[in-house]
Amino acid sequence: MEYIEVEQAIGMPGLRVVLSPGLPAPWSESAKGLLYVKKLPYVKAKQELFGTNLPLLRWTAQTTAPVLAWNDEPPRSTWIEQLYLVERLAPQPRLIPTDWDDRVLMIGLSHEICGENGYTWNRRNSIVKEFTAPDKDPQTREIYGKVGEKYGFTPEAGIAAAARCAEILGRLAARLEQQRAKGSRYFIGNALTALDIYWACHAVTIKPLPESVCQMPELYRSVYTNTDPVIGKAVAPILMAHRDYIYDKYLETPLDF
Repeated sequence: MEYIEVEQAIGMPGLRVVLSPGLPAPWSESAKGLLYVKKLPYVKAKQELFGTNLPLLRWTAQTTAPVLAWNDEPPRSTWIEQLYLVERLAPQPRLIPTDWDDRVLMIGLSHEICGENGYTWNRRNSIVKEFTAPDKDPQTREIYGKVGEKYGFTPEAGIAAAARCAEILGRLAARLEQQRAKGSRYFIGNALTALDIYWACHAVTIKPLPESVCQMPELYRSVYTNTDPVIGKAVAPILMAHRDYIYDKYLETPLDF
């Protein structure tokens, strides 16, 4: 995957996407998944993991990937802004339902995965809690301490994270079971929506895809692999089966990041 610098991307026309090289970050992989399904070409710009990212800060008022920028429109740095941009640029195949109830349900469940205090937000808190524990080496504690500072981690949030993850996983599994009873492989109706892509990409933080599909550094693989028993108990087989089905049928593999 070829990357350009953010400074180069700022003045370019067309679609530019800021990503974190070397890491299958859930929000970045979700954005790439939407673009892959929509067959939208884009230029990839490089966010420096754990870096100051001053050009990105000046451009977007924040330093996190992914960011989607279209021509001279304001850059989008939140998942829902990115979803609506992608849907506008390529209306087909549709990833946002036209039906009111289906759309509201899809956006709500997507927020429970992608949004603040959602599944991955809390999974990150559980990771920070684990890797800033006293038994970890000082360098590891320092790195994940900085991650925690960036995203507002508190000891209280770390304690609450596993139960919140488990609650969301339970609801997602129940929804898939309801859909299976109706003969559907999808969260909403009988067709792929953005919600299916979001879950598939965010499930990496429970058990990453196998090495043959996702050649991520072993350090990140161990970090992403869940060891919390509360979260582990909530991971119903149907959740991971859904992840595998969506990747097999719709998303690009092997992952290129």
